[in-house]
Amino acid sequence: MIPPNPKSDSNPPSSGAILQIWQRWRSFFSRLENIYRSLLSIPLHQRNLGRRVLALVLGFVIALVSNFSLAAVGNPNLLFGNNSATLNGELRGVWLTDVDSDVLFSRSNLWYGIYRIKRLNMNTMYPTVWHEGYTLYPSAVAEKSFGAKIDPIPELQNRDMLAEAVEMGHKRGLAVIPWFEFGLMSEERSDLTYRHPDWLTQRQDGTQVYVSGDRNQHRFVWMNPLRPEVQQLLVDLITEAVTKYDVDGVQLDDHFGLPVELGYDSYTIALYQSTHNGKMPPTDINDPEWVRWRADYVTQLMGKIVSAVRAVKPKCIISLSPNPRKFSYTKYMQDWGDWVNRGWLDEVVIQVYRSDLASFEQELDSPDLVELRPKVPISIGILAGLRIQNVDISVIKAQVEATRRRNFAGFSFFFYETLGNRNAGFLSFMPSTVSRPRI
Repeated sequence: MIPPNPKSDSNPPSSGAILQIWQRWRSFFSRLENIYRSLLSIPLHQRNLGRRVLALVLGFVIALVSNFSLAAVGNPNLLFGNNSATLNGELRGVWLTDVDSDVLFSRSNLWYGIYRIKRLNMNTMYPTVWHEGYTLYPSAVAEKSFGAKIDPIPELQNRDMLAEAVEMGHKRGLAVIPWFEFGLMSEERSDLTYRHPDWLTQRQDGTQVYVSGDRNQHRFVWMNPLRPEVQQLLVDLITEAVTKYDVDGVQLDDHFGLPVELGYDSYTIALYQSTHNGKMPPTDINDPEWVRWRADYVTQLMGKIVSAVRAVKPKCIISLSPNPRKFSYTKYMQDWGDWVNRGWLDEVVIQVYRSDLASFEQELDSPDLVELRPKVPISIGILAGLRIQNVDISVIKAQVEATRRRNFAGFSFFFYETLGNRNAGFLSFMPSTVSRPRI
């Protein structure tokens, strides 16, 4: 169950907090002991001054212990802030995109971005590597499958962005988890779509394209997860990244699913008929059996990815950033709750992009999360802004605090560019470094 929100600072300290305080003081006294032993090696006629200095230091420490440590035992917030989750680590992540952001478009931009992420005391970065039907790193799998080794934009040519991100991120102590952002989605005009139009699925009326963006500038299509060729492409791309790069994990998101109105292409219809005595799929897109039948193929693909990744790198973090559970299943046939129950996911970062605190907290307190939190570390995706939408730092801070009060594993911000010129604001609730939760 989710623990109740703390109402005051008078709650009794946990044994973990007391243990941490004791371990820190024990480490400090151990250093003092080493200093004393060093003094013993000083010639006798020089020891008196050293002993006086040590006595002054010990007197200061004793006063500090008596006036601060006992208070800290009664109120661990003095040492750790108001987030007890930080005692066991806290996910502090940020997504790096190639839309409305140029952080990935040069080595120098990436260097500064990683420097700033570390300066803001975050510990995890999720750079996009699969976008609009292209990889953002040189991929032999992509080149063999649809003839494009890397996204053709000039800023990614003659370099390996993912290799740079891993190198620089690890030097700063960050976990680097490439984000296969587009999952089963592609762009209508991509090389992948041109090369394999038969891999796409469609609505009942035969249409395939989803138009989006504030200027209707995006035209997206969806690959059919039922097709073996599509399944193999996703498995091979993700396995390639895990094998080729020293990444800490891989992440899929809400695009690793299928909109519920799709599945009326000739391949899917024939497959459905072969398992339903020749019957056509229901015209009701929300028919429970029809939804379950299609969702099971998405789950089948997820299982293949998990098996492939763990075969080549058993400790690789398998991360998912979905929408809330019910919405994911009913709208995108992504049954990620089942994936948690199967033990396939090592972390879940749920997108809770809400503008008001009440609806944000309502989602955090949902029965689905109450059920799943004991089974997997769950963090919360928080919207830091969009190109066309500003989010005030006070809103971000309130959502972080709400997440912490409920002892979630942490949070991740969407997206890097919208952190804006607000370092002081972010440092106000991330004043010091903390490690990622243990997985």
